[in-house]
Amino acid sequence: MDVHAKLAEIRQVVEQARSMPMSASAVVNRGELLGMLDELRGALDAAFSESARVVAESDSYLDEGRRRADEMRLAAESERDRIVSDTEVYRVARHQADEMISKARQEADELIRETDEYVDAKLANFEITLERTMDAVKRGRDRLAGRTDLHALGDDTDVAGIQLPEHLEG
Repeated sequence: MDVHAKLAEIRQVVEQARSMPMSASAVVNRGELLGMLDELRGALDAAFSESARVVAESDSYLDEGRRRADEMRLAAESERDRIVSDTEVYRVARHQADEMISKARQEADELIRETDEYVDAKLANFEITLERTMDAVKRGRDRLAGRTDLHALGDDTDVAGIQLPEHLEG
């Protein structure tokens, strides 16, 4: 039942009631008016019950909305913290990696320098040894060539009269 319609009906009954002469009072059917007022009370109780239900329902929707909003806020804060943490971890890791790469490059450069010095020293020693060996080979060849010249002389000349040093006699 519509409360506004019932109020309009009661008003119409009062307006249409027979007036008392020389007075603002009116004569209405008490039973009819009381019945209408009881209907109005029932309609108001139902309307108040419905409004209380709607208010309770809206409160539960608001509570649910607040709960979900809090969950979403906490999840967002957690995600933000994770992202910030990941970003910080990445930044620190990148910085450490850069330092490690720089240190490795320095160590590699130092090893290359030391290796070059070592190889250069060994090659210099080898060069000296080779030069000495080449000198010995040249002297040996020169001696061999000298002996060949002497041998050619020995065919035509008497070498029996040449006295050799003791270490060459044999």
